[in-house]
Amino acid sequence: MNLAITSGYVVPVDGDPIDGGTVLITNGKIAEVGADVRIPEDCTVVDAAGAWVLPGFVEAHGHLGVHEEAEGWAGSDTNEMTDPNGARLRALDAINPADLAFADALSGGVTTVVIKPGSGNPIGGQTVAVKCWGRSVDEMLVKEPASVKSALGENPKRVYGDQKKLPSTRQGVAAVIRDAFMKAQDYRARKDAAAREDKPFDRDGTMEILVRVLDGELPWCQHTHRADDIATALRLADEFGYRLIINHGTEGHLLADVLAERNVPVIIGPLFTSRSKVELRQRSLRNPGVLARAGVELAITTDHPVVPIHFLVHQATLAVKEGLDAAEALRSITVNPARIMGLADRVGALRPGLDSDVVIWSGDPLDVMSRALRVFISGKEVYSYTDGEASVADPYYRESSSR
Repeated sequence: MNLAITSGYVVPVDGDPIDGGTVLITNGKIAEVGADVRIPEDCTVVDAAGAWVLPGFVEAHGHLGVHEEAEGWAGSDTNEMTDPNGARLRALDAINPADLAFADALSGGVTTVVIKPGSGNPIGGQTVAVKCWGRSVDEMLVKEPASVKSALGENPKRVYGDQKKLPSTRQGVAAVIRDAFMKAQDYRARKDAAAREDKPFDRDGTMEILVRVLDGELPWCQHTHRADDIATALRLADEFGYRLIINHGTEGHLLADVLAERNVPVIIGPLFTSRSKVELRQRSLRNPGVLARAGVELAITTDHPVVPIHFLVHQATLAVKEGLDAAEALRSITVNPARIMGLADRVGALRPGLDSDVVIWSGDPLDVMSRALRVFISGKEVYSYTDGEASVADPYYRESSSR
């Protein structure tokens, strides 16, 4: 199917805006973006005159489908808090595509989300990147696994402290992570030796995934708020040589120069919360701007359902109000999270070769009065807003091939 979105104010994000531009879509991919695009005769044309055209937003850290809306205990599969080392666990296996939050995401222009296990364990499990529309998570899949989730600080020490078992302190949490990686190093050595000697080897799901982190295949997404915990995250990364991504980073601004110098990205947020625990005392909408000005690669997160997923862009807007550059704010919910999470070959910008995830906005999305009018995922219109009514395409409906 060929589709052309024409006459809009096109914001590729990784390039200059094009007034009166066209986005040409062929077979679910962006074919061309520009002011003078030749439109094929068999092309469906969508007139975006007076509207803004942007790539779908990318949420780098959420719990859609594993912490379901309006389901309570029955829909909460975020934390398997029975084993401090959950590296073998996969968020993929717990996602319900029928979660109401996926429709909310589309209404806020979010088309891709990295879904992560929770922060109750020192090692929570494997994350997965999916599109926000589809019948099954397998059809929605962008990348799996995308990273491994880990947590420092209050959450794991509280969970296991309440159980009167290791880890009940910060030193205990760090020890669990360090022990796991040392065992993974030993496991890798034994596996390599068995391969050289052509001997059978008993695989271990937990160790296999940690070896992939050690080998640089998967980044380590480290839940951490306080500056001292960020320092511990850096120390552990130095010790084992894996690629570190700071998640939340509430006090990251206190170490902004260190993070920038070491090229450690920060997925910051959620920003619309109360200071509900000690770790959040320095939560501020000013912090994204401080990090960005220091040269830290920045993404903004809702941590849905902590902040509803469709408020992702509003967090960016209010961060601009508190000092974040507007262009950087748009990058923090598009190209930056895509690049940080290894998805930049698929999503995050309007560029030929990428998936045609495109959102038509009534105006500048950083204006809180603007709304997403039409949302396309891989060239298919999946959401529209007309005359005060929102409509989401039914992913379970397929037209008969005989028609």
